[in-house]
Amino acid sequence: MMNYIFDIDGTLTPSRLPINPDFEIFFKNWIKNKNVYLVTGSDKEKTIEQIGLDIWNSVTRAYQSCGNQVWEKGQLIKENAFHIPVKLRQHLTTKLENSLWKEKFGNHFEQRVGLVNFSIIGRNCTQQKREEYWKWDEKNSERIEICNTIMDLFPNIEASVGGQISIDIYQKGGNKAQVLNDISDPICFFGDKMEAGGNDYPIAERLIAEKREHTLFKVKNPNETWDLLKKI
Repeated sequence: MMNYIFDIDGTLTPSRLPINPDFEIFFKNWIKNKNVYLVTGSDKEKTIEQIGLDIWNSVTRAYQSCGNQVWEKGQLIKENAFHIPVKLRQHLTTKLENSLWKEKFGNHFEQRVGLVNFSIIGRNCTQQKREEYWKWDEKNSERIEICNTIMDLFPNIEASVGGQISIDIYQKGGNKAQVLNDISDPICFFGDKMEAGGNDYPIAERLIAEKREHTLFKVKNPNETWDLLKKI
C-alpha cells in the first residue's frame, strides 16, 4: 500500500497560515483509507492551528519538530530532547546583531521538542513583514549562509531552512529524514523545500541514496499540491 508523506508550510498551507477551507474539505476526504503522514518543523499547536484538529487526528501519524516528536491519533508516542549549546546561541546572537536585515520583531529563538527554531526577523513579525523578509532572503540567501556556517562550526549540529523566515536547528540526525525509519516503501513525498539546505531535502536525499521505491513531488504552493492530489 502506498505511503504518503506531506510537509505542511508551503505544501498543504501557506506558511504559518490556515489551510484553504475548500482544500481542507477535499483533503479530509482524500486521506480516508490511505497511509498519510505529516512531517513539519512546527510544533503540535501550530500545526493544529493550520490544518485543523480533524485532519491532525485522522492522519496515520503526525511528525512534529522535524520528527523529534511523534503523535498517533492524538497519543504521544515518541520525543527527543535538544537544547542549543551556549556557544551556538552566542554565535547566532552575533548574526542577529550584524544582519543586513535591520527590522527585528522579537521571538528570535523558539525552543521546540528536539529542535530550536531561529529567526533573524523574529517570529513576532506581521504577515506582511514575513513576506518582505522571505522575498529579501530569496535574493540575499541569508538563511542558507547561516545554516552552512552553523554546520561548519558545530559538526554535531544540523541546520536547515524552514518556512519563510526561520531556520531549524537540531542534533545531527534529528532532521525530517528520521521519519523514514518508521515508514515502509512505496512512498510519495510532497514538499516545497527539497533543494539542498531546505528542511525537506533530507527526506528526498535519503530516499534517493537508499534507492527506495518513491515518487517526489516538489511543489511551489498548496494549490499545486491540491491539483496533484486530484489526479491520484
